[in-house]
Amino acid sequence: MTDPHSGLFATPRVTRRDLVGGAFVLSADDPLRAYPDTLQAHLDHWASETPDRWFLAERNSAGDWEPLTYAQARSTGRAIASGLLRRGLTAETPIMILSDNSIDSALLQFGALYAGIPFAPVSPAYSLMSQDFRKLHHIRALLEPSLVFARDGTMFARALDALGLDDARIVVSVNPPEGRSVTAFGDLIDAEPDLARVDAAGAGIDGGTIAKILFTSGSTGEPKGVVNTHRMMCSNQQAIAQMWPFLERRPPVVLDWLPWNHTFGGNHNFNLVLRNGGTLYIDAGKPVPGLVERTIANLRDVAPTLYFNVPRGFDMILPALEADAAFRDHFFSELDLIFYAAAALPQSAWDRLETLSVAARGHAVPMTSAWGSTETAPLATSAHFPLDRAGIVGVPAPGTEIKLLRNGDKMELRIRGPNVTPGYYRRPDLTRTAFDEDGFYLIGDAGRLADETDPSRGLVFDGRVSEDFKLSTGAWVNTGALRIAVVSAGAPVIQDAVIAGHDRDEIGVLVFPNPVACAKLAECAPDTPLSDLIAHSAVREKLIAGLAAFNARSTGSKSRISRVVMLAEPAQIDANEITDKGYINQRAVLDRRSGLVEALYAGEEDRGVILLT
Repeated sequence: MTDPHSGLFATPRVTRRDLVGGAFVLSADDPLRAYPDTLQAHLDHWASETPDRWFLAERNSAGDWEPLTYAQARSTGRAIASGLLRRGLTAETPIMILSDNSIDSALLQFGALYAGIPFAPVSPAYSLMSQDFRKLHHIRALLEPSLVFARDGTMFARALDALGLDDARIVVSVNPPEGRSVTAFGDLIDAEPDLARVDAAGAGIDGGTIAKILFTSGSTGEPKGVVNTHRMMCSNQQAIAQMWPFLERRPPVVLDWLPWNHTFGGNHNFNLVLRNGGTLYIDAGKPVPGLVERTIANLRDVAPTLYFNVPRGFDMILPALEADAAFRDHFFSELDLIFYAAAALPQSAWDRLETLSVAARGHAVPMTSAWGSTETAPLATSAHFPLDRAGIVGVPAPGTEIKLLRNGDKMELRIRGPNVTPGYYRRPDLTRTAFDEDGFYLIGDAGRLADETDPSRGLVFDGRVSEDFKLSTGAWVNTGALRIAVVSAGAPVIQDAVIAGHDRDEIGVLVFPNPVACAKLAECAPDTPLSDLIAHSAVREKLIAGLAAFNARSTGSKSRISRVVMLAEPAQIDANEITDKGYINQRAVLDRRSGLVEALYAGEEDRGVILLT
């Protein structure tokens, strides 16, 4: 049988350099090769080499895929650049993008890139889900944008009104807000573009130029604007290509919902397709009930060569793949690789995906992950070697150095390389405290070597340094690893979990339930209130059985679950409890629901507390 990994990955070779005090630095033996100075250089290349190849595609109003070729993307992007320069926009006047992924948004971004104007894609949740618009106001005050884009003016009308913008600075593609004379997106496209002016602006762009500003989720305060330079993104894509040589043999086909306001979707996935001349189908679905059905419908239509998702996204599509063999076979038919990131993938989901791929292809389609952040554009390590379990995040990417040093009972990770941000937009105070004396970025994560004798076997993610805590017994609780194990043990009831127990005798868990799985277990309608579902005996019994089995395998107080409560209220974005990618902020949940934590430890069964024997 042909090895499914053959030819996919470069052989990982890592050098370890020991420092004083037990610290050490890891780096790839393979040096980072040359890469372009600007991101738009990739578009220039493919527009010349494969002008008619589909670059992007999205569903139109008739439900058909409407494509944008590489040649169209370049010519329209440059025409928009001309229009932006005519309006007087400069590098000091960023563009703020409010809406979801779309071809118009991509074209505006390319227009900004060619003109040398930074752009800032902002989480649509801050406009559509927020009630107070606090984060949106904070971002606007920091950026002082010259232009604000929302694809659908009516959908974003409340947010646009809240920002108090004059009409001249608002651009919409469809449905202009009632009573306002805003600019139509088409009017940004210069009918007679001044390409000489565009080229002159381009001559001043180099690797250190700010291309975009990506905002962190604000999990520990207001969102921070992370400067993303051309060098960061271009060097990162070159590193990926060296670790994944198969990308240069077959143009990737990707169907993706991940938002471009996040580094996973906007830097890793979008730029990967662009750098390698592939095709990106824009998925209007999301891993939430009511929208995941769109993703499934799109996957029935498009067979990707690479599939990217967050753990919650895989959790939402797995039932459809398991229920329909034809869909399963189609989904896996062209796949070179499955990739997860943003949060750790529970082992139960890993096993289910592997079982499906073996049934469809006769062998397991390789699954892999990486590690990084918004500040690293995004990839710092990559598991570019065969994996048989979740948790390993790989080895340093070419050009990137990873420092490990003792912090409590963990090894803290720090990052240095051309892919690392120079700092935070208009926040020199934050920039000063983000790096150590050697210029390594302080990411706040912990890791350990999978094999102490061979760093080429990769790093294991070991949670956030700041999220771990001690029980009253003095035992340290590794919240990251424990959360993954609990989610897997409580499948399918648990969608996510928050670990409690700081200075307590025992560990407790706050559970965000999976509404779809709970409704199925309870044999209830999908729209049954969550409060009713979590009280159902079938749901509670399934959860108790899973956690009891987990406890039977546990070796001590630092991993044994003594009590649990299922939450009837979903995580709230305004309270920083969740990002729009579905990543749970442990600290914010514990702070906001401190009363429920007290009830958990008081054993108040009338509030849904379950005590495990």
